[in-house]
Amino acid sequence: MKVLVTGAGGYIGRHVVKALLEEGHEVIASDFDKKGIDSRAVITDVPIFSGDRNIYEELGSPDVCIHLAWKDGFIHNSDAHMQGLSDHYTFISNMVKGGLKRVSVMGTMHEVGYWEGAIDENTPCNPLSQYGVAKNALRQSLLLLSGTENFNLYWLRAYYIVGDEAKSSSIFAKILQAEDDGKEKFPFTSGKNKYDFIHVKELARQIAAASTQDEITGIINVCTGKPVSLAEQVESFIKDKGLKIKLEYGAFPDRKYDSPGVWGDPSKINSILAKKGE
Repeated sequence: MKVLVTGAGGYIGRHVVKALLEEGHEVIASDFDKKGIDSRAVITDVPIFSGDRNIYEELGSPDVCIHLAWKDGFIHNSDAHMQGLSDHYTFISNMVKGGLKRVSVMGTMHEVGYWEGAIDENTPCNPLSQYGVAKNALRQSLLLLSGTENFNLYWLRAYYIVGDEAKSSSIFAKILQAEDDGKEKFPFTSGKNKYDFIHVKELARQIAAASTQDEITGIINVCTGKPVSLAEQVESFIKDKGLKIKLEYGAFPDRKYDSPGVWGDPSKINSILAKKGE
């Protein structure tokens, strides 16, 4: 397939481009930052938020669009989330009306808000951040659009991502920075809360697989489905990296609005991967 990837130079995007190329797809890569994008991809300079009604043809009439582009994804209460919402909808709407048949969009567990246990496609959403509110609104708008336009919508809901720390703003990146700064201790919570952690390369593989099939659509959790305590994940990271820094448990209180355990139901992605023989 010919696959357009927006946000192709981002933390997740660079890995998605590579995963698609490894599967033999033709990739059109779109981003402001082109550093680190696999050289086998065709890089486009066409601005995706121009409002151009002919944007689908301008971008090479792809079979699939994997829309990862999103400003301030690591800053959950940035004003940019709601300010840019209509641009995302306009872009995707114009792509679909131009002839696009498969739209894959990066979702987030933050659409759901507070939840205890497994999240599936029917879990109610009550987002508690500007990021979650904006993503939730985009998903609802695109679901309505899919009722009037003929296209497959894949809403890929991600959870906690690890790996490639140099490009992330996660706790793991902060621990590496603290180690580089010569600090002996890293202030931490109790670490008891459990989350669904996935390596960015595995996430990219799941995104590529889900976006290039036609049988399973709608909300698809891209995750492991395995809850792991934050303490266990971080201690494992410190050990694997051979770091000397120690966690200072209890330096920060556990936040009242953090769930004791939340993870994704992987049923749909497991089915997709099984059918692809992966």
